[in-house]
Amino acid sequence: HPSRCGTAQHTHASMADAGSRGKLVYMAKLAEEAERYDDMVQNVKQLAELQVQLTVEERNLLSVAYKNVVGARRASWRVLSSIETKERDKDDISKVDAISSYRKQVEGELEKICNELLEVLEKYLVPEDKSTEGQVFYLKMAGDYYRYLAEFAAEDDRKAKAQKAKEKYESASKAAADLPPTNPIRLGLALNYSVFFYEILAQPQDACTLAKQAFDDAISELDSLKEEQYKDATLIM
Repeated sequence: HPSRCGTAQHTHASMADAGSRGKLVYMAKLAEEAERYDDMVQNVKQLAELQVQLTVEERNLLSVAYKNVVGARRASWRVLSSIETKERDKDDISKVDAISSYRKQVEGELEKICNELLEVLEKYLVPEDKSTEGQVFYLKMAGDYYRYLAEFAAEDDRKAKAQKAKEKYESASKAAADLPPTNPIRLGLALNYSVFFYEILAQPQDACTLAKQAFDDAISELDSLKEEQYKDATLIM
């Protein structure tokens, strides 16, 4: 309908009716079952763009989708980097050039996916979620994806990405202070933040201090947990 074209942007929010939302959730689950994670990412991205506070289930679908598409490429990047180092040691320049350009292709894909998710987090998910758990979940996620960008960045670019990751992890940690020490999202944040200190900043002492603190805080409250919560907490610990 021609008169509707101009108002497409304004009506976008009204798409958040149960019908389209329910369908996107169903399609995301279907894509997950079929292990078509690129499709799953499209579904969850559209879900986030509805500008609503996601449920725990929807939030987890978003996490699984991006984790899989990024995880596959991070694994590829590690394999290619390792082969590149071996060929470089052998001084086989033609092979090194071929591997290097292939590695850069993977880096381009990683950059695109990470930046896309970071924009979705910044624009829709963090502003829409008023819950403490939601804030910690999304800020931790932003920290994680800046960390993934830092993994293959060099020099000043690496420093900038690492700084961004640190800021997000710090904000998440501040918000997480309102959650119980045994909360799986709070524990997962401590785990990933300590990995960041260890792998990206090369500060093993800080990594251990942070992880030990989170572990000790949780230990002291484990006895009060129900069986299901106990399993979730101890798994991360």
